[in-house]
Amino acid sequence: MSTSLTIERQNGNVPKTLAGEDHITGLVMYLAASEIPESFKTDHVQPVSTITTAENLGITAEAESWGVRVLHYQLSELFRINPAVSLYLGIFEKPSGSFAFSEIKTVQNYAGGRIRQMGVWCGDRALTEDDLVALQGVGDTLAEEAAELSIVYAPKVEDIKTLPTDMAGAGKNRVSVIIGQAGSGTGAELYNDEKNTGKATVSGLGVVMGLISKAKVHQCIAWVKMFPTGVSLPAFGDGTLLRDIDKALVEQLDTARYLFFVTKTGQAGSYMNDSHTMDAAISDYWSIESVRTMDKGVRGVRAYIIPELGGNVYVDPETGKLASYTVSYLETVANHAFEDMEKAGELSGYRVEIDPEQDVLSTSTVEFVIKKVAVGVMRHVRIKIGFAKSL
Repeated sequence: MSTSLTIERQNGNVPKTLAGEDHITGLVMYLAASEIPESFKTDHVQPVSTITTAENLGITAEAESWGVRVLHYQLSELFRINPAVSLYLGIFEKPSGSFAFSEIKTVQNYAGGRIRQMGVWCGDRALTEDDLVALQGVGDTLAEEAAELSIVYAPKVEDIKTLPTDMAGAGKNRVSVIIGQAGSGTGAELYNDEKNTGKATVSGLGVVMGLISKAKVHQCIAWVKMFPTGVSLPAFGDGTLLRDIDKALVEQLDTARYLFFVTKTGQAGSYMNDSHTMDAAISDYWSIESVRTMDKGVRGVRAYIIPELGGNVYVDPETGKLASYTVSYLETVANHAFEDMEKAGELSGYRVEIDPEQDVLSTSTVEFVIKKVAVGVMRHVRIKIGFAKSL
């Protein structure tokens, strides 16, 4: 027999890496105590970079626990959309009464405040106003602690036709609610599984978290060309298929600011209906991308200005007001964060201004005024077309 050399290529599941921290994501899963994998009973939060890592921790598609199999599905979908995501997974015992969602803060603290978006699965718990308020409260607290993030909540959808349509309101800018799920494949199999006796919602949370972590901060996850969901048959959390409900109800759910999967005429597959937060529709922070863009700007300017705290500023000896060179220096320092974002296409423009008339000697306070011009999103198109005798 002649000599030979055979080389077999193998998938080592080496996690890919992305620049920056915009892709750093968290996922909180609430399960019954008996369902929590052994590896998470002591250490409730762990980094999970690949589906193989998750499976080695006991999160498998063949697990005895229905909830663990749902978690495996969510992770599989997330990694399918964004294999380069950096993920922190928290598995906690489901509270018996009201939810404070303090576990979100636990996961964020474990990650050193680096998580930019957090998914929360409560597929057997119906959506309530109290839960949205609690989630927003956690988000607000983290923002005050310089650990800003966006939260995507996946509750139980008992009946798509009776889902509350008045949950959105002013101030709920850190919370989005996903009510869509897959109507075929693993998602549908899990929903119809005999162990899902209470018809808990499986949810498309993993897909949404994959899209958000993959998108740049200024990009809308409903961008058709860039962010297909890979969900071939869109459905809602009660198992109802998108194709089986009236268009008016779909529009009502979109107006109510929920997230779900939709199809587009002439396009294969499905896409997000939009990128809503549960804030008021007239708010500056009505979309996930507007919140993420502002959060990145805040983090950036904080990083550049904090080293200046406690430093000297000079005043004009004639007027006692800020010296022009001090104003120029501080404006330049603050500008750096927004220069980086503008170069990355995350802003249309910006301006940093410092009023030199400030009496810093009396107050030891320097006030900055920062204006940012966002990048627009083309959500609607109107085309006029007709015949003409000549052009």
